Amino acid sequence: MEEIHQILAKNLKGIRERKKLSLEKVSELTGVSKTMIGQIERGESSPTLTTIWKIANGLKTSFTSLINEPQPQAKVVFRHEIQPLIEDNGKYKVYPYFPFQENRRFEIYTVEIEENGFLQAEAHPEGTEEFITVYDGILTLYVNDLIYTIKTGDSIRFKADRAHTYQNTGDSITRLSMTIYYPS
Repeated sequence: MEEIHQILAKNLKGIRERKKLSLEKVSELTGVSKTMIGQIERGESSPTLTTIWKIANGLKTSFTSLINEPQPQAKVVFRHEIQPLIEDNGKYKVYPYFPFQENRRFEIYTVEIEENGFLQAEAHPEGTEEFITVYDGILTLYVNDLIYTIKTGDSIRFKADRAHTYQNTGDSITRLSMTIYYPS
């Protein structure tokens, strides 16, 4: 893991370049000297919290965007590295491939439901939607008093801010991809 002043150096330079700002302009916007901005960008200085806040405010960016390690351009998730969440005595397994992050309003799972397996889910926060694609088997989805049957290759989108139940009503395992979108 990189030291924070090195992360800050890369992030500050990246933000400045994306905004097409000179060192002078950043200095003018932030109240931090041009020399200090240059030293920070080269990783030669460990600025105070006050200085980092001045830079964030002057550039109209978040404090954490300056000090957090940037997300890689690609992330490969290996199934064998995911700890599944298990319900219904092992008949319902959820693999959280991309868990929720505040800057992304969704999460993505793969779900496996054994024959006759099911999960009753409580209502999610208001405005939440789920998007499901079944890759193998048959999923019966109960949302309030409505019943939907989704077969291999089919998809459904529904408002998940009400109680709902997932059930495998087929005679083989059901595999599906689930994306849950949370409103801001």
